[in-house]
Amino acid sequence: MGISQKINTILKTIPDHVKMVAVSKTKPKEDIIEAYEGGYRIFGENKPQELVQKYSDLPKDIEWHFIGHLQTNKVKYIAPFVHLIHAVDSMKLMKEINKQAEKNKRVINCLLQFHIASEESKFGLTLADAKALLSSEEFLNLHFIQIIGVMGMATYTVQEDVIRTEFGNLKSIFENLKADYFKTKEEFTEISMGMSGDYALAIEEGSTMVRLGSCIFGSRF
Repeated sequence: MGISQKINTILKTIPDHVKMVAVSKTKPKEDIIEAYEGGYRIFGENKPQELVQKYSDLPKDIEWHFIGHLQTNKVKYIAPFVHLIHAVDSMKLMKEINKQAEKNKRVINCLLQFHIASEESKFGLTLADAKALLSSEEFLNLHFIQIIGVMGMATYTVQEDVIRTEFGNLKSIFENLKADYFKTKEEFTEISMGMSGDYALAIEEGSTMVRLGSCIFGSRF
């Protein structure tokens, strides 16, 4: 089955309100072109240099998502065109995104990343961290960044109850922040959770955005 066929097959299984990001990191441009020619436009990358190169070489109506851990010194490379930054986990990073967005005369959409897994290696905020950040004077002065939701990665495990609980926790965090900080912000709508191995569970637990790579493009070595 080709890449476009895989995309269309998956799209038939997910609700209309759930956005699918085709994670094309490490994959050649030819794979993205195949998906593009089949009508798909939403792709995710996790390395700034690779994303910039693909942006430069590929059609300009592609919606690019940055899904990896982003270093502040790399923000300037993707700021002119990135549609959504999924993994914002510090005020330092938010301030740099705001700075580069202002330079490019645009507002950049971002998701707050939360640490919901048991693995220490994963990045992310706690709910207390997020509340301190959103309550700060510094945050109120950021006019070129827009927080449109939350993002998290579940523990890498075959135990569905563990994964389901962690996704449920992220949904609760979203609802908590919506009630306390974003009640009047219509753009705060996204819960980015779920990858190739667990996206069906994520959707059941309230995901509005799934990040799918291997089930579209095949395994990475």
